[in-house]
Amino acid sequence: MSTNFESLHDQFDREVASVSDAESLRALRDRWLGRKAGLVTDVRKQMGAVASEDRAAFGKAFNALQQHVEAGLDRVSAEIANRERDATIARETVDITLPGRAAPLGHRHPITILRQNIEDIFVRMGYSVEDGPEIETTFFNFDALNIPDGHPARESQDTMYVSEDLALRSQTSTVQIHAMQRRQPPLRVIAPGRVFRRDTPDATHNPMFFQVEGLNVAEGITLADLRGTCEEFVRQLFGADAPVRFRASYFPFVEPGCEFDYQCFVCKGTGCRVCKGSGWIEMGGAGMVHPHVLRTVGIDPERFSGFAFGFGIDRLAARQFDLDDIRLLFANDLRFLEQF
Repeated sequence: MSTNFESLHDQFDREVASVSDAESLRALRDRWLGRKAGLVTDVRKQMGAVASEDRAAFGKAFNALQQHVEAGLDRVSAEIANRERDATIARETVDITLPGRAAPLGHRHPITILRQNIEDIFVRMGYSVEDGPEIETTFFNFDALNIPDGHPARESQDTMYVSEDLALRSQTSTVQIHAMQRRQPPLRVIAPGRVFRRDTPDATHNPMFFQVEGLNVAEGITLADLRGTCEEFVRQLFGADAPVRFRASYFPFVEPGCEFDYQCFVCKGTGCRVCKGSGWIEMGGAGMVHPHVLRTVGIDPERFSGFAFGFGIDRLAARQFDLDDIRLLFANDLRFLEQF
């Protein structure tokens, strides 16, 4: 026999001793027992060239080599499996004598915190909290609010339409229409909730944001009542030294109308990119309810008057929590949310 089986045994023993992990074991198994180029396979192919009188001895030596290789590979495979099992057990072992880990408690989102604070303030002022659908007909979203055909707010670049006559509400003013249809004056309600507009996201704008609508309808309501209510709300929310201002403005559903601003929370009134250099950030629109709106819901404007306002809760949250970008409120970043 020309094949040196003893040398092959020694070679295998040297190589198997260097195996340390499953990957090197697979490589060694392929090297020795591979079907096409394995060393044991190569020895088997030599059997046809062995003289007939030597075949019995060659076959016996070949079988011993093959069994030696397979046994060595199986032994190392078992050793590797045992090491991996022991490592897994050590890694996953739990000391049952240690105290358990407390599960982290969930908490309220900053928008929810502020919304509940707002509701509490107005409930103390005698208001009730109303809710309404987020998908509205054009009657509630525009017609009943005295927003005529052709008004820019009705265009698809401003309002998110679901169908020709249905849209995601662009303000919670729609809830005041539902409330006045169901209830007669005197009426004091607030309507917090989500609204939707086709705004480009930036530090003070978002396509979906939260708003609180307020409505007070009774005999003898004046613009002074509106101003006093808004100032008292800001005083209770931010403190007595929170600077605010009113500016004359136009909205189809109020007459006269105004906008209510608070001092920029970033620059403190000196002007910056967030407030666009003005030193002030718009909180929302307000004004005396337009007589046409009252007539639409069956309330006599000769007898009753009222005021309405709509504030952006997101911007109020930025003011209260000292945020420089309202998009943080919707990013779902736990590093931010866990601070509240």
